[in-house]
Amino acid sequence: MATPQFELSDPPTDAISAIKFAPTSLRLLVASWDKNVYLYELIGTTGRRLQTLGHRAPVLDVCWGENEDEAYSVGLDWDVRKINLQNHAQTVISSHTAGAKSLAYSPPHKLLISASWDSTLHIHHTDDVTLAPSIIPLPSKPFSISLSPTKLVVAMASRAVHIYDLKSLAVLSSQNGALSTESPGNILELDPWQRRESSLKFMTRAVACMPNDSGYASSSIEGRVAVEWFDPSTESQKRKYAFKCHRQTSPEGVDVIYPVNALAFHPVHGTFASGGGDGFVALWDGVAKRRIRQYQRYPASVAAMAFSANGKFLAVAVSPGFEDGKEELGDGVVKVFVRELGEGEAKGKGPK
Repeated sequence: MATPQFELSDPPTDAISAIKFAPTSLRLLVASWDKNVYLYELIGTTGRRLQTLGHRAPVLDVCWGENEDEAYSVGLDWDVRKINLQNHAQTVISSHTAGAKSLAYSPPHKLLISASWDSTLHIHHTDDVTLAPSIIPLPSKPFSISLSPTKLVVAMASRAVHIYDLKSLAVLSSQNGALSTESPGNILELDPWQRRESSLKFMTRAVACMPNDSGYASSSIEGRVAVEWFDPSTESQKRKYAFKCHRQTSPEGVDVIYPVNALAFHPVHGTFASGGGDGFVALWDGVAKRRIRQYQRYPASVAAMAFSANGKFLAVAVSPGFEDGKEELGDGVVKVFVRELGEGEAKGKGPK
């Protein structure tokens, strides 16, 4: 019997930028270039749209907040917005000076972190609205951010990677935010816990932290994924590696290389999924360095992915990545698929 996969009804009308499962339930937030954030709910093997939350400009990322009545969004209007999912109210909690690309929320530290093409991070203390957001300057434009239980990873242009300790970030930004209410200027010159150069030679598309807090994976436009560990010891750093993926051979025998747009770690097994411009999703055992499986080709480029909190569902958002050179969006190619994972489907295989 085939593992069920179904498609969400009423998908966005333009390219999808982000998709996030709720912390406990089977609700989904989807951000789109059509200037909306959508809220869906999975029921059995179907999904229905509950809300459409309009924005002023394309939305580039979305995340859940302290509970499932709270969400946050960022986009090309430069604003960081808090969304009340009960009454649909939106509140701007800070504004960047260029498009805001990425967003992440840390429940243990009550921190909301936004990253913008203005080459800054904004650190918001969501449990204390009297604290002004702290602004951390970055050396380059951030392309992707991800949180582990104790770390923040920021992947930037020029192959720069900064890793911050969340506890230190929370304490220092709190002190800075309190000072900023008394005097203007809330810049926080904070050295990261680690500075690294990406193992990938080409532009980073995505970064995702391991749920066990031991490291992270990153992907590039050049069909590669790198796996690294936080432990700075020489022995641990020798374990890091990169591998080729999401490459197809054309009818003419040419190796066609696609960007790896999305990464997502399984919350239970610690394996991870990669989604590429070739329309394929693959599951990997990062420790054993083995591919577990590859799913059937989706109808368009994989733009974003997310596992449910219980690890039983994988949501795959597809929309044109224009890898085929066509500039028109086309009808019916923006979709969200949800795959129900079989027992052990995402479990690692162990070493060869």
